[in-house]
Amino acid sequence: MTTGTINLAAEAAASEHRTLIITLFSVFVVITLGITVWAGRQTKDATDFYAGGRGFTGFQNGLAISGDYMSAASFLGIAGAIALVGYDGFLYSIGFLVAWLVALLLVAEPLRNSGRFTMADVLAYRLRQRPVRTAAGTSTIVVSIFYLLAQMVGAGALVSLLLGVTGEGPKRLIVALVGIVMVLYVTIGGMKGTTWVQIIKAVMLILGTLLITILVLNKFHWNPSTLLGAAAEKSGQGHKFLEPGLKYGVDSTSKINFISLGLALVLGTAGLPHILVRFYTVPSAKVARKSVNWAIGIIGGFYLMTIALGFGAAALVGAAKIKASDKSGNTAAPLLAEYVGGGPGTTGGAILLAVISAVAFATILAVVAGLTLASSASFAHDLWANVIRKGKVSEKNEVITAKIAAVAIGAVSIGLGMYATKLNAAALVALAFAVAASANLPTILYSLYWKRFTTSGATWSIYGGLISSVVLVIFSPVVSGATDSLFTGMDFHWFPLGNPGIVSIPLGFLLGWLGTVLSKEEPDLEKYKELEVRSMTGAGAH
Repeated sequence: MTTGTINLAAEAAASEHRTLIITLFSVFVVITLGITVWAGRQTKDATDFYAGGRGFTGFQNGLAISGDYMSAASFLGIAGAIALVGYDGFLYSIGFLVAWLVALLLVAEPLRNSGRFTMADVLAYRLRQRPVRTAAGTSTIVVSIFYLLAQMVGAGALVSLLLGVTGEGPKRLIVALVGIVMVLYVTIGGMKGTTWVQIIKAVMLILGTLLITILVLNKFHWNPSTLLGAAAEKSGQGHKFLEPGLKYGVDSTSKINFISLGLALVLGTAGLPHILVRFYTVPSAKVARKSVNWAIGIIGGFYLMTIALGFGAAALVGAAKIKASDKSGNTAAPLLAEYVGGGPGTTGGAILLAVISAVAFATILAVVAGLTLASSASFAHDLWANVIRKGKVSEKNEVITAKIAAVAIGAVSIGLGMYATKLNAAALVALAFAVAASANLPTILYSLYWKRFTTSGATWSIYGGLISSVVLVIFSPVVSGATDSLFTGMDFHWFPLGNPGIVSIPLGFLLGWLGTVLSKEEPDLEKYKELEVRSMTGAGAH
């Protein structure tokens, strides 16, 4: 057989595989859009659009929360981080999982009892409406856009790998297409459609990850020790690959960066807008608590399996091939799927690559829909209805505004996502966690648990945490001054850490306290007593 014949055969096989991949993508998108259209017909009022009619069970909402939380960063970013830096990459999994304990113990039940549609509902219950809703709405939109960037980056890396395209142009086109689909999910289906898409996606992701885990462990005779040993050997780092410090122990700055990252991951979940709104989709606080318990179990199982994904990719695919495909490692999981399915060029490898990639793509579409809904709902309900129109707006007009906001936020996310394709998805999500923990969490906790807390304290905390975290990110190595920065051709960074959490999170808490003690306004103690009873018992909850 001549070389030309071999090349033609390889091209034909690649073409067939791409056809399979595109078909699977198309089937998922068509099915989920169908569900979204069905859900849109069931959406009658603002409660349906924002909270899915509060009709989901604990198990259903637990799956939906898991679907929102297990994003492209979890599936693609963490697997890539583990494959490239070993133990230090696995720290993302630990941080994401531990964070749920904070959400369960401090936020889930009181938030469900105290609010209606958004985080700002809780703050506005005892504080002045217009200032806190403006601050909370602004913070929600900024955090959501940071998180959306990570999903866009994952989409660009994934689809470029599958379609065999290279260069920034095709990746940017892919980012734009993902953005368009996410806007359709939100504007047509609202929370009902988004929740059902999340549930389907969560089931697909767990089953897909479980399949890869089984195939990887089978390769190593069901011996995790053998798997870890092979990963360490192929990494070229030896035992250092399995020990702390390969990325975050190089010098004192990297060690402090690790502490900063850990703070952001553990505290960020309880301040993420798209997770917080999930507590309003169930009928009671008891069901909200059940849904978080289900989410912890599902998410915990998933993050345990990321060990097999990451170290399996390191052992079977190798860091060199992963970096050749995507420098940040975002394609490690799909490449591993192709390998355990039979290898590149085989039908089995192509089928498994297509299936896992379709799952990852489903993950991206579902998460971006949840994020877009959270931010557009905050704009319409907090900023438009209660700040700009001062409550003089119909529910129908509010929902229309939310749909328009979804289009605008989608456009901004697409524009920014087109220029962030070189960054690791997990690292981008960690930045979103840092912003959420700095701006949202201090205000939520103070509002729920500190009777002296005032409106000035809330605005100082939100704006202070938000501005400090965003400014520190802009002037960090994430944006400039490093080989893997957003802008590689320039250097204007002066903040040495890749994650601002260690500075901005304590600052958010400090400013909330300082704004309160320096304020001349008297706290409304009667309102606080009402909020305390309501948050703990559910009396009067929506």
